[in-house]
Amino acid sequence: MAFETIRRERENLIAFLERAPGLILDDAASQGFISETDYNDLDKLQSSNEKMRKLLVKIQLKGEEICHRFLEGIRSIFPDLPAALWPPASACSPTKCSDVNGSCNSPPAGAVNEKNEPENPDLVPSSPLNRSKNSEEDGSNTEELEVDMMEEDIPEGKVKSFLNKLGLSKQSRSKLTMRETLEIDSESLKIMAPQKLEDLPWHFLKKLMALNGTARNTSLVPKAEEDSDESIKDEIFCLPKRETEVSSNPLDVLCAILLCSDSFLQQEIFLKMSMCQFALPLILPPLETPKCTFMLWALRAIVRKWRPHSLAESRGFREENVVLISMPTISFVRMGTSSLSKSKLLNEVLSSPQHHHDFFVHRDVDSGNIGREISNGLVEISWYFPAGRENSDLFPEPVAIANLRGDIESHWSQFSFLTEVSTAVFIFVENISKSEYNMFLTLRKLASKFYFILNTEGGKSMEALASLNRLASVLNLTKSQLLVKEKSQNITEFVKKLHLSMRNIVTSPQKVMTIEEMSAISQELGIEIDADTLGCQNGISYAKEIIEEIGDVADYKKEMLKLQGDLWRNVAKVEKEQCRMKGQADTPTEDYKSQLREKWIQLRTQQNQCDLTNGITKFINGLQHLCPTEKHFFLKWMKFNLDRVARKNLLILKEEYKEKCRTTGNDTEQLKQLDKLISISSLGVEHFMRELGQFYEAEYMMVKEGKKTQDQRQFVQLPAIAADLMLEGFPMELIDGDASNIPLQWVTDVLTELHKKLGGRSRMQILTVLGVQSTGKSTLLNTMFGLQFAVSSGRCTRGAFMTLLRVSENLQQEIGCDFVLVIDTEGLKAPELAKLEDSYEHDNELATLVIGLSDITIVNLAMENATEMKDILQIVVHAFLRMENIGHKPNCQFVHQNVSDVSAHDQNMRDRKHLLEQLNEMTTAAARMEKRHGDVCFSDIMDYDPEKDNWYIPGLWHGVPPMAPVNLGYSESVSELKRYLFDFMRTSSQNRSSKDIPQFAEWIKSLWNAVKHENFIFSFRNSLVADAYNQLSMKYSEWEWDFWKEIYCWVSKAETSIQNRSLEELKDVVLDKIILEGYHKLDAGEQEMLQRIQSYFESGGEHLHLIEKYKEDFVRSAKFLRNHLESYLVNKCQETILICKGQGKIDNLQAKYFKTMEGKVNKLLEECKERKCKLNSKKLKREFEKMWKETLAELPSTILTLRQIDVDVFHQLRKDLESRGSLANQILQELTCTSELGKKQFIIKFKHLEMTFFKKMKEFFFKECLVELEIATMSLIEKCRNYVMKKVNLKGDYVETYCRELLWMINQELQEKYFQKLYFTINFEVEVKYHILQEAAVSFQGMHNAFYKANNPRQRLENLKPHYFSVFKDLYNEKDACQKRAMNFCDVCLKPALVDYLYKRLGIDIVDNFLSSAQSIQYGSRSFFQFMVQKKLLEDENFDEYVKYISDYKEFVKSWIEAHLVDHYGESQDLAALEKEILSAVIKEVKVALESSAEETVTLSEFLECFCQEMSEELVISKESLDIILFNNTSKVRSFSADVQVCISEVMERILADQSKLNVDMILQEVPFKPQEEIFKRVFGCGKQCPFCKVPCEAGGGNHQEHFASIHRPQGLGRYRCNESKELVYSLCSSDVTSDTDFINMDTGWERHPYKEYRQYYPDWRIQPDASIAASDYWKFIFNKYNQKFAEEYDALPAVLPADWKRITKQQALESIQEAFNMKE
Repeated sequence: MAFETIRRERENLIAFLERAPGLILDDAASQGFISETDYNDLDKLQSSNEKMRKLLVKIQLKGEEICHRFLEGIRSIFPDLPAALWPPASACSPTKCSDVNGSCNSPPAGAVNEKNEPENPDLVPSSPLNRSKNSEEDGSNTEELEVDMMEEDIPEGKVKSFLNKLGLSKQSRSKLTMRETLEIDSESLKIMAPQKLEDLPWHFLKKLMALNGTARNTSLVPKAEEDSDESIKDEIFCLPKRETEVSSNPLDVLCAILLCSDSFLQQEIFLKMSMCQFALPLILPPLETPKCTFMLWALRAIVRKWRPHSLAESRGFREENVVLISMPTISFVRMGTSSLSKSKLLNEVLSSPQHHHDFFVHRDVDSGNIGREISNGLVEISWYFPAGRENSDLFPEPVAIANLRGDIESHWSQFSFLTEVSTAVFIFVENISKSEYNMFLTLRKLASKFYFILNTEGGKSMEALASLNRLASVLNLTKSQLLVKEKSQNITEFVKKLHLSMRNIVTSPQKVMTIEEMSAISQELGIEIDADTLGCQNGISYAKEIIEEIGDVADYKKEMLKLQGDLWRNVAKVEKEQCRMKGQADTPTEDYKSQLREKWIQLRTQQNQCDLTNGITKFINGLQHLCPTEKHFFLKWMKFNLDRVARKNLLILKEEYKEKCRTTGNDTEQLKQLDKLISISSLGVEHFMRELGQFYEAEYMMVKEGKKTQDQRQFVQLPAIAADLMLEGFPMELIDGDASNIPLQWVTDVLTELHKKLGGRSRMQILTVLGVQSTGKSTLLNTMFGLQFAVSSGRCTRGAFMTLLRVSENLQQEIGCDFVLVIDTEGLKAPELAKLEDSYEHDNELATLVIGLSDITIVNLAMENATEMKDILQIVVHAFLRMENIGHKPNCQFVHQNVSDVSAHDQNMRDRKHLLEQLNEMTTAAARMEKRHGDVCFSDIMDYDPEKDNWYIPGLWHGVPPMAPVNLGYSESVSELKRYLFDFMRTSSQNRSSKDIPQFAEWIKSLWNAVKHENFIFSFRNSLVADAYNQLSMKYSEWEWDFWKEIYCWVSKAETSIQNRSLEELKDVVLDKIILEGYHKLDAGEQEMLQRIQSYFESGGEHLHLIEKYKEDFVRSAKFLRNHLESYLVNKCQETILICKGQGKIDNLQAKYFKTMEGKVNKLLEECKERKCKLNSKKLKREFEKMWKETLAELPSTILTLRQIDVDVFHQLRKDLESRGSLANQILQELTCTSELGKKQFIIKFKHLEMTFFKKMKEFFFKECLVELEIATMSLIEKCRNYVMKKVNLKGDYVETYCRELLWMINQELQEKYFQKLYFTINFEVEVKYHILQEAAVSFQGMHNAFYKANNPRQRLENLKPHYFSVFKDLYNEKDACQKRAMNFCDVCLKPALVDYLYKRLGIDIVDNFLSSAQSIQYGSRSFFQFMVQKKLLEDENFDEYVKYISDYKEFVKSWIEAHLVDHYGESQDLAALEKEILSAVIKEVKVALESSAEETVTLSEFLECFCQEMSEELVISKESLDIILFNNTSKVRSFSADVQVCISEVMERILADQSKLNVDMILQEVPFKPQEEIFKRVFGCGKQCPFCKVPCEAGGGNHQEHFASIHRPQGLGRYRCNESKELVYSLCSSDVTSDTDFINMDTGWERHPYKEYRQYYPDWRIQPDASIAASDYWKFIFNKYNQKFAEEYDALPAVLPADWKRITKQQALESIQEAFNMKE
């Protein structure tokens, strides 16, 4: 004995142990030979001798088995250990203690001598007999999986070696988890057979999670056989050598995986194996501990459904967890070897005649013939459950079948257990040795009934039969307890015989037992239970405290889950009513909304006032105080038991329902009550989590409403706990199916916490499934991803649940995400909802929401019901159409279930075509319902390929449940679909980015808000869309400005070039050439813009797919801009040429004047020089003045005459009114008699409206028309003023066409629909034209006067008089005036040209500089601008500014921008720096031109001509100024050039000095390109205003099809008053469009029209409902604050505002616009 070996060889052993005391100590502790306390005590000892001596004593105290195992370990550590120290060979099996004669030296189990009994009572009991050598030899080649190594116990170190072989050594230390197993990696998506042993565990898990029946196949891919190159003369063929060692037995692989898995993965493995109808491990052999392990916890997840024959008539059924089902157990074991395969025989017994299935692994399955290495001693269990069919069921009631792997003699502990728990034990024997006979004698006191199966093929059947006869009297055996398998008998006949025996046992069992009860017996026998870990017990103890309190589910939910009952449902109803306004009746919209808000707050307050119930308190304690593993056990135990309670309640209620239907007849009231009870009888962990969510939401709302402080919050930590659960793989409820609502704040904060815990790396692809209830949606997802969505009876998914799956790093880059979020949804067309009026809307809501959230949607179609399929498709099409409206196009896969024909895809080609036709029809119909115009087909709303996007999947079960395994075709088809989906993700990731969690949360919020508005036209702009749209708008503004700038600079150069040409050069051909060049420039610019837009959408930026529908708006805007710039370019060139031609005539006359004057000056100079006496300066001046005066008198008269412009203007007005009749002329005649009209503001009068039309109208409507006419008239007048101002700024002369163009503009405007519906009179037309032309005449007269003054040849000559005198004087005095002439050139020629150039460039550079400054972000897009303006107004609290902003937005924006520019450049030196930069650049070019011209020319005239040519595109140098410079100029070219270069720097300084004297405002008015106008165009946009509240449009681009605004305001701020009360209207159009109220105005012809149908009159406006309750708080706050002032300003009475408006604070107002404009700080 090992004990004696240690005692006898103690000193020698210690000597060996001292060689590595630390290693020995570690090994002893890891094997469990000593406790942790013992280990620490021994480790503290200094002496290694003493350490090892005391260790041996402790080992001996543990008993014989521990001593034996310890010596085995020492032997493996020290290969040179002397044989005297080896453990005795017989010690490993207590049965091997017989002497040669077969007498027993060791007592049987239960009768071990006290002296030899191990001190540890949990030790596995030893078997009483050993096996003789003869028995080992018998049948050695015919055992079931049977090579001799299977009969041996698992040697020490064998397990570790086997795990290493499978590559599981790491997992044996840190267990595999569900999270790791379900992680999606590239390997899991490949179809690869295992090629090496390390592949086997992962192959098994991958296949099993996919419910693939081939999961147990452990064959490795065989190497291809190749012909040898060597010549074989005689033997061509030979038998191959089997390389059995290259693979492993499936049971070994299973045991290894279970050993390396944590409890929860083990549970999932068992669940999946159960669905595949694989036999499950009941007892694991001693692998990592000295004891066997009873797998109670692993079995707990399995729930089975069956119909016993007793319920066959009533068609009832039973459903229960397998560990709780009381049933007979029949065990099968073998003694010695057997040529009859026990497992194969059991498969035959359990299989139906129609479908054979391998429940147990046997020698003929894949790799089943490979010897077992670690799975000997494994006890497997399988079950038979009847289907209620007496003819085909094998047994009438459930029965368990247990199967012991290996010989009972080697595994006595497991056999002892089976004898205790089994109703009957079947023992396979072929030969009974004496030792075995003696062992059987020990069974006589056991209660189990023993049956022997004798196989006569063994060769020693007669001896065995004799032994059995001797045992018959001892064991009370009858003839029925011996089943003989004759050689002549086939297996089918024998199975019938065996089945008959088993049926007899089952029909009258003496012993039935649950697996839970078995676990207690296993504990008594020293077998460990997997659920006995400390973590499991702690978790279970917390759960039991909750479960024990649950009796009736409905009562429990009412008492313990108070917040989610009627309170939560009422909150949900109020939230939806706030959007849908169905119960509004006659209550004003905002008052009704205010009432709903108050009711909502009251409900939330009631929720918050609820105390934590006992059940919820215990649940929170479990979540907070348990470690992650214990928490997992806690929630699992909760789930199992809650499901069981719910099943029990549901069964009772359904039985009662049946009974009521049978007895009460048509008493629908009672049935309704039962229906309600059945619908609320479900109870799961999600209900407890939902309650936590409601506590959190109620508390959050109290804090937000100011009723609680942050310090008073109790539940702030709950989202983090829920986020942890999501990370651990627990499904999170997204939509509460009972209340049909989303607890938005709870979901958002949980997701936010999840994002934090993931370190911000949370890109996700979202996959959802839709389909009819109970068609296998959850099963599909569970099979595809190995998930745990509820699928059992009574637990149909309600609402939607989401589960997070991690993507491995090697796949993240490929598919563009870190996680896949899988959303399982409630079934559509649910029977329990079918009777409700809004069931169709409920399905629509659900479909719209989940499709909106998903990147990929699986539409699950059961092929049995075509009508239901059509209903589902209608719902789905509506949802997809809505997604297309908001730019979201998820991929859709149609899964047709229960189609098993291999030719299904080809056979259903016509069906697919028909399906597409149906989809197109439904899309067209849905588009009409969604108020979409034009023909829309299915391919317009999503990319759909009928060949690729349809999947035909066989039914789930192969056969008839409950004994049917999962169909292999189902599993493989689902796997194929999965691979396709990930291929799609891989492809689509290149075009669009995945959402991260914050974006997903924002998407939920926006979608849910849109869904809640029900029939409202589905469109919204959440923060993701708004941000993407704003980014595009900002980019477009940059591109637009670049295009504008390029064309403006080109036009500026073209103008300069035209102005530098002579009159002879200005022909039509020149203009055509210039304009053609301009067209090329425009074409290039347009193409560049379009390419930029295209590239932007192809760049793969975030969320660009969401704004795809706006792409065409920006393309149109780019083309519109091109047309606008073309018009600008052509007009500018034509105007410049026209002005130059007019100027040329004057210049020709001016040249004659100059020539005459120069002749006179030269003549005077000669006369003065001829005089004898020298003239002084005074006399020279006198002589010059005399000559000047005489010469002017001799000059011919000027061609310019000063005209009266008003005469021409009113002449053209009369001509225009000739067609309007005599009344028009009469009115005009009266107007001309008064000179005051046109000098005052135009006032609208009653006579301006057609009174005959308004006689039937109320006074209010008439006044409204007056106001509308006044607004339209002011707009017309302003437009005409802008036209006149533009012409005046040309600084040319008045042309008659200006007046004709102005009248054409007025006539065009008056013909517009807006004016026509106002019914104005001829009085109005004449007076408004007269007023506009009178104003224009004054401006045109000023323009003409200025031109006359600037271009009168005499006046221009007079201006040059000082210069002529200076030249005359210098020539007379014979001074060298080269330097002076150079300075004159700079002053007279260059300085005006440089100033002109500076002003042309300065406007552009100001815009560039300003838009690149730090504060310019507010001008980036119209939304940014709106936000900054409203924020500034809120801070300043200036009522007058609000009135300007609301009443005259255009002027307000202009003033705002101009003031901002003035402030910006007034406080900084930026403007001076810009001016210096512009001048420095052009002067650099001037110097270069001067140098090059000086080198190329000889005379000064040639030099100046060459210089002007060089600078002809930059500077406009006056020809007359050049003539003055050349007049009698004898300067040398190089000297003159050098002097000019010296002087020009001084000129620049003088220009800058002059500029510094001007204020910013003056400069902004002087520059021809107005920066304020360009910036105004960027932020003002199209200028359209909401037809109700007058809020400005924020859409980007210049030619968008729809107008929208982020936030609307109360209509009273837009001057709307109530007809009767005269009070300001405080309703918001964003609320009205969702209500049943109507509106009336002149657009409707003063007829009432529903707000919901507003687009009938305003099709180009998109008014979105408020995104939240607080969305309009800004304007509510402003209205409330200035209610009285607005009333006075608008001549109305103050509005009686809802009470909750008065509680809005300034901070809340700011927060509301931050949210509305997506500007969260």
